[in-house]
Amino acid sequence: MAESIAFSRSADRETIYREIVPQLEALTSGEADVVANLANTAAVLKEAFGFFWVGFYLEKDGQLVLGPFQGPLACTRINFDQGVCGHAYTTKETVIVPNVDEFPDHIACSSDARSEIVVPIRGANGTILGVLDVDSDRLNDFTETDRKGLEAVVRIVERFTQSHTNSERIE
Repeated sequence: MAESIAFSRSADRETIYREIVPQLEALTSGEADVVANLANTAAVLKEAFGFFWVGFYLEKDGQLVLGPFQGPLACTRINFDQGVCGHAYTTKETVIVPNVDEFPDHIACSSDARSEIVVPIRGANGTILGVLDVDSDRLNDFTETDRKGLEAVVRIVERFTQSHTNSERIE
């Protein structure tokens, strides 16, 4: 069992994503518990990049419900038609928001969040199971490098959620 993640702390984000993605794959491949894997994934992203908030919202009972996360207190439930998470869920597309104050219907779980990226998590049949939500306390903090890197992380999440659940919902 891994107790740490190795990455070049002074490297650029592209390099760090290249270093952590295979380690996340190895870390999660031997563990059957989805919540444990989501928790470790959030912890790795928080440690590697120092993001303000990193976590998962999972589809349950017609809403996105807070899952494992790293960072300050978070919103517990998000409707599909609200905020960046709801937008990513309904459009099934990664959303990068350079300034959350300029995003219509942004949900301010923390006034310290300035920019955000949200990546949808797809189930085996293409339905959206939830989202990976990453917030920064800096404006314009996310780029295409983050989109590509976090989408690679979500592909790992999709593999362990699809292989370890019998339903189309993460439990």
